[in-house]
Amino acid sequence: MAHGAIRTAVRPLLFCAGLAVVGYLIWDLGPGAIWDALRRLSWPVLTVLVFPASLVVLFDTLGWRFTITRPPRSLFHLAAARLAGEAVNVSTPTASVGGEPIKAFLLRPEIPAREAVVSVIADKTTVVASQAVLLAVGLVAGLIWLPLSHPLMLTMTGLLALEIVCAGGFVVVQLGGVIGGGGRLMARLGMAPDVALVKLEGLDQALRSTYADRWRQLLVSIVCHFLASATETFEIFLVVRLLGVGMPVTAALGIGAFGSAVRFFSFMIPANLGAVEGANVALFAAFGVAGPVAFTCTLVQRLREILWTAAGFAAMSVLSAHPAPRQG
Repeated sequence: MAHGAIRTAVRPLLFCAGLAVVGYLIWDLGPGAIWDALRRLSWPVLTVLVFPASLVVLFDTLGWRFTITRPPRSLFHLAAARLAGEAVNVSTPTASVGGEPIKAFLLRPEIPAREAVVSVIADKTTVVASQAVLLAVGLVAGLIWLPLSHPLMLTMTGLLALEIVCAGGFVVVQLGGVIGGGGRLMARLGMAPDVALVKLEGLDQALRSTYADRWRQLLVSIVCHFLASATETFEIFLVVRLLGVGMPVTAALGIGAFGSAVRFFSFMIPANLGAVEGANVALFAAFGVAGPVAFTCTLVQRLREILWTAAGFAAMSVLSAHPAPRQG
């Protein structure tokens, strides 16, 4: 309980610190310069908010589908459930995990509860693994523009090592029966009935079977999530080009990959506020792009997040009212 209370207290402080960082960046870069960049974007920015993001949703949905033994008939239903879960992850102080049970719940009754939960956990694992792959590719792209001895490249190399450790540790913990172990601890404390304990033990076994028997599908899931993240970096390329600034695709890939690593390690900050804005200004500067352009690109990313989060909550409302039919 003490840990939960500390986390509850810290996250609002991190959010306020993020707001302070955003405020400082606006003051330092100049509101006039930022507004001028936004004005140059004009109406074509509406296309940017929809086009790359829709492909990202498609690839991420396919990545999740490959973790499900008997996937739902409708890819649209699966995409809607994923959007709903991600909306909760982005908009609530749950460190990017609060929306995962929502995804499993919204697949009912077409997908059995245990299978849905296992797929959500496996999908989260393949997402983490794909982030490490993206960062590795981003480092290769970054070498075209920056020497390996550059502080940014050294930092990102260190973060890549940490991401690999996190991904590997995530799998090892799951294979070690952490879910059942947690259930047994709760049972000793009188916090879980025996029936719930049996279900948790079965969940551990189902996870082990998934990693042992469906590893090929999980590799495909990693590829799909990597394609989603790589496609998302194309948004940077489009926005910068609309602002009349030249930027090769490789530079956009490097910036996007490094920015994704910052998001990965700043998950405790609600909406990564401040961390993303500050990192983007620094990353764009390392690749020779001015701060106002970087900040404007970040604002477009935030607008896209708001748009798709709203779509996610709308999807949650529809799916909650009309659950999928049970598979025959």
